[in-house]
Amino acid sequence: MSSRLSTEEKGSIVYVMIVCLVAALGGLLFGYDTGVINGAIGPLKAHFTLDASQEGWVTGCALLGCAVGAALAGVFSDRLGRKKVLIVSAILFLVSAIGTALPRDIATFIIFRIVGGVGVGAASMSSPMYIAEISPARIRGRMVSVNQFAIVTGFLVVYFANYFIALQGDSAWNQQLGWRWMFGSEALPALILLVLLFLVPESPRWLTKQNRGDEALEILTRVDGAQYAKTELSEIEDALAHESGSLRQLLQPGMKIVLVIGIVLAVLQQVTGINVFLYFGTEIFKKMGSETNAALLQTVIIGVVNLSFTVIAIWTVDRLGRKPLMMIGSAGMGISLLAMGLASYCQRTELWILLFILGYIACFALSVGPVTWVILSEIFPTRIRGRAMAIATVCLWVANYVISQTFPMMNENKWLLDKFHHAFPFWLYGIFCVVLLSFVWRFVPETKGKTLEEIEKHWQT
Repeated sequence: MSSRLSTEEKGSIVYVMIVCLVAALGGLLFGYDTGVINGAIGPLKAHFTLDASQEGWVTGCALLGCAVGAALAGVFSDRLGRKKVLIVSAILFLVSAIGTALPRDIATFIIFRIVGGVGVGAASMSSPMYIAEISPARIRGRMVSVNQFAIVTGFLVVYFANYFIALQGDSAWNQQLGWRWMFGSEALPALILLVLLFLVPESPRWLTKQNRGDEALEILTRVDGAQYAKTELSEIEDALAHESGSLRQLLQPGMKIVLVIGIVLAVLQQVTGINVFLYFGTEIFKKMGSETNAALLQTVIIGVVNLSFTVIAIWTVDRLGRKPLMMIGSAGMGISLLAMGLASYCQRTELWILLFILGYIACFALSVGPVTWVILSEIFPTRIRGRAMAIATVCLWVANYVISQTFPMMNENKWLLDKFHHAFPFWLYGIFCVVLLSFVWRFVPETKGKTLEEIEKHWQT
């Protein structure tokens, strides 16, 4: 009895963490689904005899699906709930894993990659939003950052899976069957996510919006105690009472800047080049002279660094704040890309390139990677958070597609190779790092320690 009373008075951080970890599995599948192409693109390209443009399309087609998924998830998460959208995402992951493992032609493969992309897009928006809406303000940054931790864990796990699958046969075997096992391996985590999602509650903010305040109060009580639940529910109801529920609300005086900040941050997170290394890392190392297995192992190292520095971000985002991390990370990324470009231009050894790539990945994982998602999950009004975040996330995936489509074309362009020796893309992404740093310094407010309702009021003053 006393234990139950204690839970009602104080809530349970363990409960919050378990719920958030289940939701973050959507992030893990995000990383797994998008990262599997890194090790598979080489044998896949050889199997279907793809040129540079086709290579970009095979890599990027899933990202167009991501844009579609984010757009649809915005509408349906506001109408049906965050949890149901995550369940649909898990089903799409499972279908895509099976479909991309068994195609007889490239067209069928692309269709199922797009299906998986729709799932990734929906999960990329719904997971951090769900986590932000169920977490207390004092740990919300850390909990949303756990989603980014899950994303990079997904990348690392699939890099290991690709590496060990590739070891099971020679080059001919990988071109015939290895890449199929790489894509099919996603089925297991997708199935685990689907089962576990039926065990977590719906977002209390969404329930309140649906006039299901009693259910919302029960969940909030389990999250942080009875007193917190009553205060938080009152703030949510007050915020909802002053919202129209229409995207036109974002065009009202004082609110337009919210949408602009969300879109610009989402686009800049991608055009600074992160997914070039997460999707094409193996091929970059192979072009620098590494053997296939060595290139896959170097990609695993990238995944380890990505994961390690994401952990640091989780423990600092609620201490140092969002803005300082973003500025420090942007500067570090820009310096690393400049050095990377110089090393490529001067045709230095692959060791130097690897070190600069690892420096870039560390800076991204420490800041821009997780913190962008934290900010996007915080800044929009509750009633339209799903649709508004969807707009920003769609822009993010479109930017991701543009980078993924154009990198192979830039990296294999004869004129650019003769003039820059593979340095041009790195310097281009470095310029965008400077833009990101300037934008965060000038326009992004600090949201550390504030409730979602307090953040919303900030834009109305």
